[in-house]
Amino acid sequence: MSSTTNCLSKLDAVYRSYLLTRYFVKGWGDPANIQKIFKFRKVVGDRVKCTQLVDEHYPIHIDKEWKNARYQLIEGHFTSPLVHYMPDIVPEESHKAYFQILLPNEWPHPRLRPVCLQLAGTGDHRFWRRSTFIAKPLLNEYGIGSILLENPYYGDRKPKDQVRSVLQNVSDVFVMGGCLVLESIALLRWCEAKGYGPLALTGISMGGHMASLAGGSFDRPVGIIPCLSWTTASCVFTQGVMANAINWDLLQNQYSTDEKFKAELSSMVETPKPQDEQTFLAGQTFARRVSHEMASHDRHEQDHMTAAKTNGADIVWSQGASSLSTRLARLVESLPIEFLQLGAPQSRAKAMEAWNFMRGIMDECTHLGNFGVPVDPSLAICVAATRDAYVPREGTRDIRDVWPGCEVRYIDCGHVTGFVFKQHQFRKAIADSLNRTAIKYFSERLFDDDENGSRRETATGRVERSSIR
Repeated sequence: MSSTTNCLSKLDAVYRSYLLTRYFVKGWGDPANIQKIFKFRKVVGDRVKCTQLVDEHYPIHIDKEWKNARYQLIEGHFTSPLVHYMPDIVPEESHKAYFQILLPNEWPHPRLRPVCLQLAGTGDHRFWRRSTFIAKPLLNEYGIGSILLENPYYGDRKPKDQVRSVLQNVSDVFVMGGCLVLESIALLRWCEAKGYGPLALTGISMGGHMASLAGGSFDRPVGIIPCLSWTTASCVFTQGVMANAINWDLLQNQYSTDEKFKAELSSMVETPKPQDEQTFLAGQTFARRVSHEMASHDRHEQDHMTAAKTNGADIVWSQGASSLSTRLARLVESLPIEFLQLGAPQSRAKAMEAWNFMRGIMDECTHLGNFGVPVDPSLAICVAATRDAYVPREGTRDIRDVWPGCEVRYIDCGHVTGFVFKQHQFRKAIADSLNRTAIKYFSERLFDDDENGSRRETATGRVERSSIR
């Protein structure tokens, strides 16, 4: 086991063990649909072809406008552009895209009106979370407006037979991504037509990765601020603690028993060569081990603990002396990082076959290297957690190799801690990216103060920030 694995956040795994949801309960998805997605991915991966899929004046409809003493709120909708090209693949409930806009009543800058498009992370239904933790503080602290786009498969766009945020098929991830890329292009063009600018895209976790895909596919220079994400989603589903939330038995059975599925799709992706089994075993079973330790700990401490509830990525602390944060802090420091073994060698080999295919299919459809490089990568600021167990970076390409010139800022924590306690660092990165865009392309500065944090140049010539705590 690598030393990097030992450094990952145990809190991420403990938190994931509290969530009982299982992903991809119906399997990989219809092979015919996946083939269509693969072919369409090659179109979306070409910036010129991708932007041609969305009309310059794509129809956006405003449904409601509301104003108070501090800001104005606008709600609207439009048909997802992907529906025009793949209507049978996008769920009917997701055909219509809903958005919310938060704008200051008075813009601080006399000529510039900066706006950031925010994409939702896992479990972020509707708009409340992004509005509360990012959009309203951005407006109050920096005078930056926000557009909040509701994800396909979430909120009012959730299929009737889907439970909460649990995507039923692996292919749903790719449909969601395709929708968000084209929808983001439509909204960014609408913003330009309305005189807003400079513009940026951001998101946390899954939302950060979707923002990277959309920003790289847009044909104008925009700020891109992916937070708690990286260059591919393959590491999330095969190496991170999310691996234990996947219905591997079903995926393994479908892949092994459906020869047509295996033959058709395997030829369309470059399946990675088998790696050290411990990488797979760690990702699939770490949360299970932590769950066992947590149960033992709870039995020992049950007279002294108060109940805590979790809902998606929101943590609700009890008000008693023994809050959830206190429980986790005591527990995670004592947990060894050990992994259960799978069963017989035959089962293990079967699991590795499906796991390798998952890596291949995820890299094919989510790796930033398969999509456009941003028009100006120097406007991108990636905020990554040093001990992220949801998005482990070991064995993946560095985003600075894929987007030469972009900046990476590190926060010294795990995924959950970063989401809960580091939102101010995400907002600062958004403001800095928009300020860079304003200086470079509008010849004006949004803010008088310089960007915080000490810069240094690495041996490879990359601009990197010291860890932000």
